[in-house]
Amino acid sequence: MKKQYLSYQDTIDFLAQAMEKHPNLIRLESIGETHEGRPIMMVTVSQDVAYADLKPALLYTGTIHAREWIGIELAVNFVQYLLDNYPSNPDVVEALTRNTLYMVPCLNPDGFEYSRQHFSFWRKNRRDNGDGTFGVDLNRNFGINFKRSTNTQSNIYGGQAAFSEPETSAIKGFVESHSNIQIALDYHSQGNVFFPAHKFNHEAEIEGTDLNIMCANMANEIYKVTKRQYGIHRGKPPANLIHGSGREYYYDRGILSSVVEVGSRNIPDYLINMSQSVDENIPALLYALGTAINYSDLAPKRPENFTTKEVLANQVELTWDDGNSDVRCDDCKDNQTDEVQSDQDGCYYQIYRSESPKYQCTRENLIAITSQHSYIDKQLKSGHRYFYNLRKVNRLNRIKSPFAPEVKIKTCLEKDEFAFTLFPNPEQIGYVGELTASQNREHFGNNSLFIGVNKTKGACYGVIDFNIDRLPDDAIIKDAVFSLYPMNRVGAKIENYGEWSVSILNPEDISDITDFAQIQSATAIQTLGDAIDSDQLTQGIWKTWRFSALEKRLVEEQLEKGRLLLRLQGPDSLPLCNDSQMMQFDIGYGRFGGGIHYRPNLDLIYTRKPYQVALSATDCHTIEREAHYPAELRSGFDYQGETVFGQVGFSLSCISNSVDIAITQAYFEIESGSLVGLDQHMRFTVEMAELDSLDYYSVKHREKIEFIGYEVSSEDLAKSPRQRFMFDSSARQYLEQLHAEGKHVTLIIRATSASRQKEAIVDWYGLEDEHRPQLVIDYIERRHQALESPQNLEAQLQDGAVKLTWDNPEHNDFVGAYVVRNSFHPPRSPFDGVKLYAGKDSYTFDRFGNANIPKYYSVFSYDNVPNYSIPAMIKFSTDEVTPIICDEFEPQDEAEKRYRDGE
Repeated sequence: MKKQYLSYQDTIDFLAQAMEKHPNLIRLESIGETHEGRPIMMVTVSQDVAYADLKPALLYTGTIHAREWIGIELAVNFVQYLLDNYPSNPDVVEALTRNTLYMVPCLNPDGFEYSRQHFSFWRKNRRDNGDGTFGVDLNRNFGINFKRSTNTQSNIYGGQAAFSEPETSAIKGFVESHSNIQIALDYHSQGNVFFPAHKFNHEAEIEGTDLNIMCANMANEIYKVTKRQYGIHRGKPPANLIHGSGREYYYDRGILSSVVEVGSRNIPDYLINMSQSVDENIPALLYALGTAINYSDLAPKRPENFTTKEVLANQVELTWDDGNSDVRCDDCKDNQTDEVQSDQDGCYYQIYRSESPKYQCTRENLIAITSQHSYIDKQLKSGHRYFYNLRKVNRLNRIKSPFAPEVKIKTCLEKDEFAFTLFPNPEQIGYVGELTASQNREHFGNNSLFIGVNKTKGACYGVIDFNIDRLPDDAIIKDAVFSLYPMNRVGAKIENYGEWSVSILNPEDISDITDFAQIQSATAIQTLGDAIDSDQLTQGIWKTWRFSALEKRLVEEQLEKGRLLLRLQGPDSLPLCNDSQMMQFDIGYGRFGGGIHYRPNLDLIYTRKPYQVALSATDCHTIEREAHYPAELRSGFDYQGETVFGQVGFSLSCISNSVDIAITQAYFEIESGSLVGLDQHMRFTVEMAELDSLDYYSVKHREKIEFIGYEVSSEDLAKSPRQRFMFDSSARQYLEQLHAEGKHVTLIIRATSASRQKEAIVDWYGLEDEHRPQLVIDYIERRHQALESPQNLEAQLQDGAVKLTWDNPEHNDFVGAYVVRNSFHPPRSPFDGVKLYAGKDSYTFDRFGNANIPKYYSVFSYDNVPNYSIPAMIKFSTDEVTPIICDEFEPQDEAEKRYRDGE
């Protein structure tokens, strides 16, 4: 028995006393009775509690598993927090004014008391099963996906029938008589992770974004207190989901539901670990309570058809409808109409942007508030992923709508950039264990990376061997990001112990990547970024390492070897009386890998070493009002004070116009021979021009195209006769256009002065001189335009899966087709949805989806840049019902089996 922890009777006594002191805030009642006759207590907290059932509500359940004491401890402390801060804290007042808290601190009183007094590791309730065994796992006894079992000894025995237990029957009765419940949180331990509910599909659900953002915002509140990061992991149905859980029961009734796994042990050190877990979760709970109203009938309708209209290298245009059936944005004629309709609706929109999935939506990343039905987000980074979220807000009462489904994009590349995403082959990714020498080769391409240490495997290292021989040898890496998906952190049991990192190894030092001794003893060339300590380990949120400038140069050095070898390492020893500090990452292969969209990957953006050409001028002229001098080059003012223009021409014919080019740098170089009459301050400009004639009138009244570089002063020329005028990005684009159209480059040199000057001339070196003008251009060859779209896209049901077929464009630059699925709208970007395939084939199967649910598919063609085509899009739906088979859990090792079996 641990003295610091509350007993069940202590909890009841505390709540009863609280109700006596605050009868307008608290109501206490029993909703049922356990096998051993204990009351199942429900506490209701709300301002004017007599009207609590009329308000949107949050349902809190705790300690459904007897040994997971966090539920009851957090419940009591949260109630105390509300009482201590009402009415002084406006956030508490607003939460309780608008919402109601229904709280069952302990849904398993018998099991909890047995765990507290007799056997701390007890999990089930205390039903006498009649065969010498006791207990039913209450979180396997709910009615959704219930599985009958006869193994009463099992820690996950779910009972003879759904809701056979008085505890689950009691909560079922309460929930079904309280339709005001909008959110349900079920508190467990361990893992520091949110597990949002499922509908047992491989499809995104309309509430999926709401669930992820609610959990992310709660995780953000936790992080503010202790800097601990909680993960968010919905798993990958229909495989490996638990049967008969409360989470899925609540979700099936339309309630946003999540399990919250707190801490790294069931019954930790109270003064340090349990108190931390309680303190960090109180602000998160207050946030969740305050949001219940946003998912009720009082909230504005969810915006619809949130999608992209255009994605460029540095900006994206987003569009949406407002969600009211009588108001649609495609009926609007202009932005003014949009604003009028939104004003009539009494709402505005909030737009959030993040650079990682499952990110919070807070003031920190709120990028726009608008009454329009579209928004252009500018100043983005090229080739980067962005995630956008949208909701509506009532202008008067500030109640917010549910979120529109998240929109995901990847911005286009700049004109000089290429991109490549590397995935390891199965034989190139795996882990090596200190105590598993005979199985280490089998760990490659098989399900998961285990990184860290436990008593079964010893120290374990992950190995990823990327082939980079498909990158050009002259690649200059501009951006590199390594991404890894954490799928399970339950094995990391020790608070604030150890760190995980990624290192680059020299592949020439390793003869066998499956050999533990070689991997362990290899000297790292470089360790990427910052190591991740145990409090920062998350489950279900991609972990990324962005390469520094030094690390990008190291990747370039590995190009000659054609390999980039990474080692993932964690702690390699355990403190006394501990058995595991192990993190598990998905590899996207094997029976329980998540498939192609969960594979570790290396995203590269690169350019290439440019070609350089130094073009000598093909013609030059001096153009005065009274005369025209071919082959000579002067500029300034004549004896009457009229401007003297210099003209220089260049041919781009030495750069083949049969290929697209991207000019990375260009400058015009010119040298002065003599300076005459430059007694007063003068400046000289160079600009691009298009001229049909070189007569004085045409030159003086020319259309100004682009200025080149900055002005050069007469003082600059006196110090250095040779000057360079750099082309900016706009001028370089104009050069590219002239090249594509096979036109010459015409530059005009003009003098300017603040006061009228006469007979002030610079004589520049011309065509016949050794120091004649030059145009120096650095360029790479790269396609600018995307290929044609795939044609004849069709979808049909075949063997329970959707088969997609299409015709690829016939073009020498065709590299592949990219297939993506979206449950809510046709994907207009190849990254706005679930990737299904990328390659040269003209067909693929959607084996990850539920064929019974309508959805949209898009197929893009792409080249080696890649530029993506306009998509071929199709909506698929069928009246035929296809059975969805839920794979039963099969463990990868003994440790995982014990965890899943509740051991």
